Amino acid sequence: MSMVTVELEHDLVNLFHDVRGQPQEKVKEYLILELYRRREISSGKAAEWLNMERGEFIRYAARLGIPYIDLDETELEEEIQVARRVQ
Repeated sequence: MSMVTVELEHDLVNLFHDVRGQPQEKVKEYLILELYRRREISSGKAAEWLNMERGEFIRYAARLGIPYIDLDETELEEEIQVARRVQ
């Protein structure tokens, strides 16, 4: 495992002390959630890195406002067309 040291403003560090859990674990969680939100990692990988079952992670992310299915209008229309062809 690699270790990265990041310098943060004192006020930001204090925010991490105000949440439950260890500050370094919360920073890791936030980083993983953001990577997932940006679609840079899969829900499976995010769950693995957070030591969760995939379904548990998907529900957790959804409670935080990060949807599992996040399609724009064009992507949704494409999915509908594919589904219609399959029937």
